[in-house]
Amino acid sequence: MTTKPREVEVAGAANVTALSPRTAANAAEPAGAGIARNPGMALDLGFLESMRSVNRSALERRAATLTKRRSIKNENQAAWLLRAISVMDLTTLNSNDTDERVRRLCAKAINPLRADLVEGLGIQGANIRPAAVCVYHPFVAAAVDALRGTGIHVAAVSTAFPHGLAPLSTRLKEIEASVADGADEIDVVIPRGLVYEANWQALYDEIRQMRAACGEAHIKVILGTGDLATLRNVTLASMVAMMAGADFIKTSTGKESVNATLPVGLSMVRAIRAYFEHTGYLIGFKPAGGISTAKVSLDWLVLMKEELGRPWLEPELFRFGASSLLTDIERQLEHHLTGRYSANHRHAMA
Repeated sequence: MTTKPREVEVAGAANVTALSPRTAANAAEPAGAGIARNPGMALDLGFLESMRSVNRSALERRAATLTKRRSIKNENQAAWLLRAISVMDLTTLNSNDTDERVRRLCAKAINPLRADLVEGLGIQGANIRPAAVCVYHPFVAAAVDALRGTGIHVAAVSTAFPHGLAPLSTRLKEIEASVADGADEIDVVIPRGLVYEANWQALYDEIRQMRAACGEAHIKVILGTGDLATLRNVTLASMVAMMAGADFIKTSTGKESVNATLPVGLSMVRAIRAYFEHTGYLIGFKPAGGISTAKVSLDWLVLMKEELGRPWLEPELFRFGASSLLTDIERQLEHHLTGRYSANHRHAMA
């Protein structure tokens, strides 16, 4: 007997039923309406121990179910793709980046869709834009200047990205320099060796110091999940990062051989749920690396909706790290309006 895929409602509809009753009640207020920043907590090895059991096959089955049994079509699909744009960290992290390339990316962030698509979709007043532009530290000032007054955040990758192996003092100075240049979000990386050693105290202490160096800027902690080998390591590193005060936990740098996968994402969002149940604080999630098609972005949005609920479909609690994703979304939206796919060269660089 085959099961007909269930069509998921539009991303704008309220739904927090994926959470437990206590969690749903606490999370019912829409994201962005004064979310309390996570202050962190003392490193609790007992609580960490309770998170050690991770069933990989169960997570893989659940991830497969999410993508096979949930269908988003027609107007709903267009609405979800617009939601994907609004939670995007539009990113350039290349060795040949220049100030001009970054300014061009910022211009794309300010006007992510062609004017004819905006008019055809009837979203002229909706102000659909990516949540942030993410760059290396040397380009923070150029991005801040280009985005001034737009409400689009500037995120800087920091702490010896992507490996995180510079001395801690150097990594902290890099954070402080990016904040001084105007970055209001900092994506930091952890030394993966601390996870392999199960040196949770050292990992906790480093992230606490990084959080302090960020000041008012929000900190997204990149775990480098492709380097962590097991879902148990991913879960435990996620929990330590949140205990240390992470505002977001992020899968990957995009430079690992394996980046964001749905089973890894599932283990991380369940750690977020456990932390919320334990502390009452809402933590954001950012998958990055390999998210380059509209279809894949919909899979991730469905995962967030099903596992954590409606509040985690807002940029305050969910981001994509993406470079080429915006172009594919724009092509899909054009297909929605015209029934035809346009060539990539018809779309401005993303």
